[in-house]
Amino acid sequence: MPNSPELPIIIDVEASGFGRGSYPIEVGVALPNGDLHAWLIKPLPEWTHWNDEAEQIHGISRERLDRDGQAPRVVAKTLNNLLQGKTVYTDGWGVDRPWLALLFHEVGLHQLFKLESVYSILTQVQMESWTATRERVLATQKWVPHRAGSDALIVQTTYKYLAFS
Repeated sequence: MPNSPELPIIIDVEASGFGRGSYPIEVGVALPNGDLHAWLIKPLPEWTHWNDEAEQIHGISRERLDRDGQAPRVVAKTLNNLLQGKTVYTDGWGVDRPWLALLFHEVGLHQLFKLESVYSILTQVQMESWTATRERVLATQKWVPHRAGSDALIVQTTYKYLAFS
C-alpha cells in the first residue's frame, strides 16, 4: 500500500497500435490531489506503425497527433518534472512500461519515476472486486474510456472505491 492514506498517482498510456512497432501517442496522469494531466505525443519520424483498430478504440488520428501533439522530449521532461522520485501506478503495466521506456529511450532521457502495477497495492479481496467496481465507476461517471487522462481517472477512482469504502 502507499505509505499515506492518499490516493496513488495513476498513469495511463495510449498507443499507435498493439505489440511490436507501436509507440506512445498519449499519456495521462491522475494525481492524488485531483489534478489531471494529459499530453498528446507527436510521433517521431521513425515512428511509422499505425493500427486502424487502435485508432477506433482511442479515437485519436495520426493527423491530430501531427497537428496537436507535443514533442516526445517535451512530454518525457514534463513527466520527469512532475513525477521525479515518485512511484506511479498503472493497470496496464505490461504495455505501459515498454511504451514509457520507448518514449524515454528515444529522446535520450532516463525515467526518473518508478512504475508499478496498481494490482500490487490491492488486497486479494480488492483484486476480486476490481472489475465489478470499475464497471460501477464507468456507469456513474461521464469519462470516456480509452483516452489516457480518463483512463487514469477511472483507475484512480476504482482504487478509491475499493480502498476507502
